[in-house]
Amino acid sequence: MDDFLLFLKKSPTVYHAAEEIARLCKKAKFIELDEGSAWKLKAGVGYFVVRGGSLVAAFRTPKEKVNSAVLLASHIDSPCLKLKPQAEQVQRSVGELCTESYGAPLLHTWMDRDLVLAGKVMFLTQDQKIRSHTICLEKYPVVIPSLALHLDRGIGEKGVLIHKQDHLKAIFSLDAKEKTFEKWLLAECKGHALLGFDLFLVSAQQPTLWGKNHEFLSGARLDNLTSAYAACVAVCEAKARKDVLQVALFFDHEEIGSVSAQGADSLFVEQLLERIAIGLQMEKEDVYRMKSKSLCISGDLAHGIHPNFLEKFDLQNAPELGGGVVFKYNANQKYATSSMTAAQLLAIAKKHKIPTQTFASRSDIPSGSTIGSMLAANTGIATIDVGISSWAMHSIRETIAIQDEMDLCKLFSVALEEA
Repeated sequence: MDDFLLFLKKSPTVYHAAEEIARLCKKAKFIELDEGSAWKLKAGVGYFVVRGGSLVAAFRTPKEKVNSAVLLASHIDSPCLKLKPQAEQVQRSVGELCTESYGAPLLHTWMDRDLVLAGKVMFLTQDQKIRSHTICLEKYPVVIPSLALHLDRGIGEKGVLIHKQDHLKAIFSLDAKEKTFEKWLLAECKGHALLGFDLFLVSAQQPTLWGKNHEFLSGARLDNLTSAYAACVAVCEAKARKDVLQVALFFDHEEIGSVSAQGADSLFVEQLLERIAIGLQMEKEDVYRMKSKSLCISGDLAHGIHPNFLEKFDLQNAPELGGGVVFKYNANQKYATSSMTAAQLLAIAKKHKIPTQTFASRSDIPSGSTIGSMLAANTGIATIDVGISSWAMHSIRETIAIQDEMDLCKLFSVALEEA
């Protein structure tokens, strides 16, 4: 788990995660491709491409003509608080940064915590060239203080009520001066003029192992760095197969609907497969035949049964932390899993003695969704949704069992080798 912990620490935002995945691909001797250049592909070689700084696709071509493909799909964005474009303001000499919700974070978990700013900054250099820089401002921590109990006496009965516009401003100074925040960014980037940024508040607390036997792991962005890490390890360590294309996809914007150039509901996968086919001198007919024989495994975090809230779960379909890889089902196609799509992967799991379990939500408490169904609809490839169990999903600090992550890594690896 040391490598996984390091991956978490190096991935405070989607941009950092994309850079770390790219770094690991390069370490595994994958060749970087540019979407704006012609792709000349060779058999049995690993390649990767990055779009917009927040989507990564890695693939390894087979030794011979492509017959089918195995795709591992995940997302690397997470629910959080994002800075508004004009973020800095002063209230009674107190410097604040205005935020808005990205996705659906558990807002109360962001209060009274050490936070740092991280993400992408665009700026002009001294010679008027546009540059970007991925930053993490660890030396400038901020906090969103909550209101004292004495000023909200009913909080014990009604709970924490957070006004998204007024109550989620991060405080950074008692003596705010004009454009302090802009000066921070330019100093960090060594830039001449600020053009813009995509910055998020992220937890300053590092992931930790805990429990009687250190069996738990708590940290930020486990949704969905758990699946992303497993897919990255699997594709980097896989051996080229005879006639099977191996692909790992790491998308942005899943938490806000995936409708973007870097999201899973774009044309990216279709275009990727077509460009691979062109690079390998395949016919268009070959692409359709390949997809009909292929399998896509969508990985995302699942809700593990919580001992303090048993009434929120369907007890017959509630996965446990430490119980193995979760196969996620939903009658209304929020997940793409069916008995037919799951059969091959379940057989592989049984062969390698990888524990599995099922998730289905209570019929009166709808579950969330992920990218599996949209990938199935957009590509026509048989798809299954899997993941591992967690507590406190969408909190700033989520919890998993480390054995589950190890099982997911193993399942993704053997799937790329055998599916």
